[in-house]
Amino acid sequence: MRILVTGGAGFLGSHLSERLLSMGHDVLAVDNFYTGNKSNVEHLLDNPNFELMRHDVTFPLYVEVDGIFNLACPASPIHYQRNPVQTFKTSVHGAINMLGLAKRTGARFLQASTSEIYGDPAISPQPESYWGNVNPIGIRSCYDEGKRAAETLTYDYHRQYNLDIRVARIFNTYGPRMAADDGRVVSNFIVQALKGYALTVYGDGSQTRSFCYVSDLIDGLMKLFFTEKVFEPVNLGNPAPINMRDLANEVIELTGSKSKIDFRPLPGDDPKQREPITVFGDGSQTRSFCYVSDLIDGLLKLFFAERVYEPVNLGNPAP
Repeated sequence: MRILVTGGAGFLGSHLSERLLSMGHDVLAVDNFYTGNKSNVEHLLDNPNFELMRHDVTFPLYVEVDGIFNLACPASPIHYQRNPVQTFKTSVHGAINMLGLAKRTGARFLQASTSEIYGDPAISPQPESYWGNVNPIGIRSCYDEGKRAAETLTYDYHRQYNLDIRVARIFNTYGPRMAADDGRVVSNFIVQALKGYALTVYGDGSQTRSFCYVSDLIDGLMKLFFTEKVFEPVNLGNPAPINMRDLANEVIELTGSKSKIDFRPLPGDDPKQREPITVFGDGSQTRSFCYVSDLIDGLLKLFFAERVYEPVNLGNPAP
């Protein structure tokens, strides 16, 4: 298959492109490099089955493909809040343009959605049948509501044009090629611990997240995309939650840091809990749509991954 990956030079997109190539597919990765980085796919550029194109998905794209993974959109709060109008356009106009391409070419289409569509959930864990508890006018809404609109468009194209669609609701993911300065909690904690800085925990640290190692997440995307007729949205993530205070302490212990924890006021609209559970349309329930590495094993893999945190001088922690 010739497969288009939007956001192909980003954290997830680069790992996805790598996996698809290893399976023998041709990959066209497009990215506007707002948050993506060419260095993430530099090792793929000599592969004759890989093509990298600078393109913004808010504009139409005219190519011939058999499959589309629509991953393009800033996913870190500091990035998507920097230009909220463009973030919303990327989700909505991007979905319209990529769905239009899928309609024209007959390509199978996967929309990368997010656990953020559940907002600050009133129930935990969150099944796909839960409609969410989202603030439509908050500072995170450009991302949350943009992804909800992208899901709406995806299902309307499926119902109206019989498009072969998949929707993956992706929970917190970490691993190599995360930008050290992207503001996400795992990268923040590791960098702060390695530098000897206090680890920043918002609120009292009791809020929970579920962290999935990137290779496990890619396993889930592969299973979802290549399984026939899975039209329901599917949660992808680690079903084992951890609170932020415990995560900070785990990182301090793993890195051998002497860092303390700095508790700060909770930002607006920050959800208290995130934990996925997958419930399929036939009522069956599973917590293993993709294999999930142990969090500690995953953190160790990240800690020792090649070039993830190059700027950190391990020998000279800050006072």
